[in-house]
Amino acid sequence: MGHFAHETAVIDDGAVIGAGTRIWHFSHVCGGAKIGRNCVVGQNVCVSPGAVVGNRCKLQNNVSVYTGVTLEDEVFCGPSMVFTNVFNPRAFIERKKEFRPTLLKRGCTIGANATILCGVTIGEYALVGAGAVVTKDVPAYALVHGNPARRRGWVCQCCVKLPAKTGTVACPACGLKYRVGKTSCKPVA
Repeated sequence: MGHFAHETAVIDDGAVIGAGTRIWHFSHVCGGAKIGRNCVVGQNVCVSPGAVVGNRCKLQNNVSVYTGVTLEDEVFCGPSMVFTNVFNPRAFIERKKEFRPTLLKRGCTIGANATILCGVTIGEYALVGAGAVVTKDVPAYALVHGNPARRRGWVCQCCVKLPAKTGTVACPACGLKYRVGKTSCKPVA
Protein backbone atom coordinates (compact mmCIF):
# COMPACT_ATOMS: atom_id res chain seq x y z
CA MET A 1 0.00 0.00 0.00
CA GLY A 2 1.30 3.47 -0.85
CA HIS A 3 0.52 6.82 0.68
CA PHE A 4 -2.53 9.05 0.19
CA ALA A 5 -2.23 12.68 -0.90
CA HIS A 6 -5.23 14.99 -1.26
CA GLU A 7 -5.59 16.43 -4.76
CA THR A 8 -4.53 19.89 -3.53
CA ALA A 9 -1.31 18.60 -1.91
CA VAL A 10 1.96 19.16 -3.76
CA ILE A 11 4.51 16.33 -3.64
CA ASP A 12 7.81 17.24 -5.33
CA ASP A 13 9.97 14.73 -7.17
CA GLY A 14 12.53 13.23 -4.81
CA ALA A 15 10.29 13.27 -1.73
CA VAL A 16 10.21 9.96 0.11
CA ILE A 17 6.87 9.08 1.72
CA GLY A 18 6.17 5.86 3.62
CA ALA A 19 3.24 3.51 3.13
CA GLY A 20 0.02 4.38 4.91
CA THR A 21 0.88 8.07 5.31
CA ARG A 22 -1.95 10.53 4.63
CA ILE A 23 -1.24 14.04 3.37
CA TRP A 24 -4.12 16.50 3.49
CA HIS A 25 -5.28 19.73 1.83
CA PHE A 26 -2.80 22.34 0.57
CA SER A 27 0.27 20.64 2.05
CA HIS A 28 3.67 20.63 0.36
CA VAL A 29 6.31 17.91 0.66
CA CYS A 30 9.52 19.15 -0.95
CA GLY A 31 12.02 17.05 -2.88
CA GLY A 32 14.57 15.60 -0.46
CA ALA A 33 12.09 15.46 2.44
CA LYS A 34 11.54 12.10 4.13
CA ILE A 35 8.29 11.09 5.80
CA GLY A 36 7.90 7.67 7.41
CA ARG A 37 5.07 5.16 7.45
CA ASN A 38 1.56 5.72 8.81
CA CYS A 39 1.95 9.46 9.42
CA VAL A 40 -0.78 12.08 9.30
CA VAL A 41 0.22 15.33 7.61
CA GLY A 42 -2.55 17.87 8.26
CA GLN A 43 -3.79 20.77 6.19
CA ASN A 44 -1.33 23.48 5.09
CA VAL A 45 1.80 21.64 6.27
CA CYS A 46 5.20 22.08 4.62
CA VAL A 47 8.03 19.54 4.92
CA SER A 48 11.23 21.10 3.57
CA PRO A 49 14.16 19.50 1.74
CA GLY A 50 16.29 17.45 4.12
CA ALA A 51 13.67 17.41 6.88
CA VAL A 52 13.04 13.95 8.34
CA VAL A 53 9.75 12.78 9.83
CA GLY A 54 9.72 9.31 11.44
CA ASN A 55 7.00 6.67 11.46
CA ARG A 56 3.55 7.24 13.01
CA CYS A 57 4.07 10.99 13.46
CA LYS A 58 1.22 13.49 13.43
CA LEU A 59 1.76 16.96 12.00
CA GLN A 60 -1.35 18.99 12.72
CA ASN A 61 -2.54 21.90 10.55
CA ASN A 62 -0.18 24.78 9.71
CA VAL A 63 3.11 23.15 10.76
CA SER A 64 6.31 23.71 8.77
CA VAL A 65 9.11 21.19 9.30
CA TYR A 66 12.17 23.03 8.05
CA THR A 67 15.51 21.80 6.75
CA GLY A 68 17.59 20.62 9.70
CA VAL A 69 14.61 19.35 11.72
CA THR A 70 14.40 15.63 12.53
CA LEU A 71 11.39 13.98 14.14
CA GLU A 72 11.88 10.46 15.44
CA ASP A 73 8.96 8.00 15.51
CA GLU A 74 5.58 8.85 17.08
CA VAL A 75 6.15 12.59 17.49
CA PHE A 76 3.05 14.81 17.74
CA CYS A 77 3.26 18.41 16.49
CA GLY A 78 0.20 20.42 17.53
CA PRO A 79 -1.62 22.93 15.32
CA SER A 80 0.40 25.96 14.23
CA MET A 81 3.48 25.09 16.29
CA VAL A 82 6.67 26.60 14.87
CA PHE A 83 10.20 25.38 14.20
CA THR A 84 13.08 27.70 13.37
CA ASN A 85 16.36 26.77 11.68
CA VAL A 86 18.43 29.98 11.77
CA PHE A 87 19.41 31.51 15.10
CA ASN A 88 19.81 35.11 13.93
CA PRO A 89 17.90 35.55 10.65
CA ARG A 90 17.97 38.62 8.43
CA ALA A 91 16.07 38.90 5.16
CA PHE A 92 19.09 40.41 3.41
CA ILE A 93 21.72 37.90 4.71
CA GLU A 94 21.59 34.29 3.54
CA ARG A 95 22.52 31.94 6.39
CA LYS A 96 21.55 28.53 5.03
CA LYS A 97 25.02 27.24 5.90
CA GLU A 98 24.30 28.19 9.52
CA PHE A 99 21.14 26.06 9.93
CA ARG A 100 21.15 24.52 13.41
CA PRO A 101 19.82 20.96 13.64
CA THR A 102 16.80 20.34 15.83
CA LEU A 103 15.90 16.87 17.11
CA LEU A 104 12.58 15.70 18.52
CA LYS A 105 12.99 12.29 20.10
CA ARG A 106 10.57 9.41 20.04
CA GLY A 107 7.06 9.97 21.37
CA CYS A 108 7.37 13.62 22.38
CA THR A 109 4.44 16.02 22.04
CA ILE A 110 4.57 19.68 21.07
CA GLY A 111 1.45 21.68 21.97
CA ALA A 112 -0.44 24.08 19.72
CA ASN A 113 1.31 27.38 18.92
CA ALA A 114 4.55 26.38 20.68
CA THR A 115 7.83 27.66 19.23
CA ILE A 116 10.94 25.46 19.10
CA LEU A 117 14.13 27.46 18.54
CA CYS A 118 16.74 25.82 16.36
CA GLY A 119 19.53 23.72 17.81
CA VAL A 120 17.57 22.12 20.66
CA THR A 121 16.72 18.51 21.43
CA ILE A 122 13.36 17.54 22.88
CA GLY A 123 13.72 14.29 24.85
CA GLU A 124 11.73 11.08 24.57
CA TYR A 125 8.07 11.39 25.59
CA ALA A 126 8.53 15.00 26.75
CA LEU A 127 5.47 17.27 26.67
CA VAL A 128 5.83 20.88 25.53
CA GLY A 129 2.75 22.88 26.53
CA ALA A 130 0.69 25.00 24.18
CA GLY A 131 2.26 28.38 23.44
CA ALA A 132 5.61 27.51 25.05
CA VAL A 133 8.83 28.99 23.69
CA VAL A 134 11.58 26.36 23.91
CA THR A 135 15.05 27.93 23.97
CA LYS A 136 17.09 25.02 25.38
CA ASP A 137 17.12 21.22 25.47
CA VAL A 138 14.19 19.47 27.16
CA PRO A 139 14.92 16.26 29.13
CA ALA A 140 13.10 13.00 28.44
CA TYR A 141 9.65 12.79 30.09
CA ALA A 142 9.76 16.47 31.09
CA LEU A 143 6.66 18.66 31.14
CA VAL A 144 7.63 22.19 30.07
CA HIS A 145 5.60 25.32 29.40
CA GLY A 146 5.88 29.10 29.52
CA ASN A 147 8.06 31.71 27.83
CA PRO A 148 10.81 30.74 28.06
CA ALA A 149 9.73 27.15 28.65
CA ARG A 150 10.71 25.75 32.03
CA ARG A 151 10.28 22.28 33.49
CA ARG A 152 7.10 22.08 35.56
CA GLY A 153 7.05 18.35 36.23
CA TRP A 154 7.34 14.95 34.57
CA VAL A 155 4.96 12.96 32.36
CA CYS A 156 4.41 9.27 31.65
CA GLN A 157 4.65 7.74 28.19
CA CYS A 158 0.83 7.91 28.17
CA CYS A 159 1.14 11.73 28.61
CA VAL A 160 -0.32 11.93 32.14
CA LYS A 161 1.51 14.04 34.73
CA LEU A 162 3.45 12.00 37.27
CA PRO A 163 3.24 12.64 41.03
CA ALA A 164 5.44 15.54 42.15
CA LYS A 165 8.00 13.69 44.24
CA THR A 166 11.40 12.06 43.82
CA GLY A 167 12.12 8.33 44.00
CA THR A 168 10.01 5.62 42.41
CA VAL A 169 6.59 6.83 41.26
CA ALA A 170 3.76 5.18 39.36
CA CYS A 171 1.64 6.81 36.69
CA PRO A 172 -1.85 7.38 38.11
CA ALA A 173 -3.41 6.46 34.75
CA CYS A 174 -1.53 3.43 33.40
CA GLY A 175 0.62 2.28 36.33
CA LEU A 176 4.01 2.46 34.58
CA LYS A 177 6.78 3.12 37.11
CA TYR A 178 9.54 5.71 36.91
CA ARG A 179 12.60 6.69 38.89
CA VAL A 180 12.32 10.45 39.32
CA GLY A 181 15.25 12.63 40.36
CA LYS A 182 15.63 16.38 40.56
CA THR A 183 16.78 16.64 36.93
CA SER A 184 15.80 13.35 35.32
CA CYS A 185 13.02 10.81 34.94
CA LYS A 186 13.55 7.26 33.68
CA PRO A 187 11.29 4.24 33.35
CA VAL A 188 11.93 1.46 35.85
CA ALA A 189 12.96 -1.70 33.99
